[in-house]
Amino acid sequence: MLPIDRPQKIICIGLNYRDHAEEQGVALPERPLLFAKWPNTLIGPGQPIVIPPITHQVDYEAELGVVIGRRLRAVSAENALEAVAGYVCLNDVSARDLQFADKQWVRGKSLDTFCPVGPRLVPASEVPDPQALSIRAILNGQVMQDSSTANMVFGVAELIAFISQAITLEPGDLIATGTPAGVGVFRDPPVLLKPGDEVTIEIERLGALTNPVVAG
Repeated sequence: MLPIDRPQKIICIGLNYRDHAEEQGVALPERPLLFAKWPNTLIGPGQPIVIPPITHQVDYEAELGVVIGRRLRAVSAENALEAVAGYVCLNDVSARDLQFADKQWVRGKSLDTFCPVGPRLVPASEVPDPQALSIRAILNGQVMQDSSTANMVFGVAELIAFISQAITLEPGDLIATGTPAGVGVFRDPPVLLKPGDEVTIEIERLGALTNPVVAG
């Protein structure tokens, strides 16, 4: 069951962990890099990630999800966290072959079931500092990503402020704040999702989000 209301917008941030930029050999961005996932991607804990026939390179990405609690426009970074309703574990599942072929991120990130969230929406009051949380991705019992939100290039408050300068945020909107190092496509050899796998996203204070992988 989906633990959040279906948002109008899912706004994602690319290259927002220092270690993830390093594993790709690219420079840190000078400003947040925004892209979108669509609400058709959303599933809850325990629901299957479905790999359709159009992709053969599906990857996991552990991310901190931020749910907006009130309408805001052009908020300052100093006041941005006051607008957060809560936080969720999020898996920004990615079809890398589509992503690389398109030379942009939207299609490869927006296939049905490609945004698991959960296990519950944790109120912002229970997360005193969103920049001090351990974050991990576990594939079939093996830890693949193991980092901290302290490694973000742009913190949650900065992201909300930056986005709101251009885009009015509405209650329920979801921000996916980027992923740390350890994604499958940049491993040697690559480790990509396949039917029968089980992937878990764990974030300190938020719990664990687990989803099986099936063929479509």
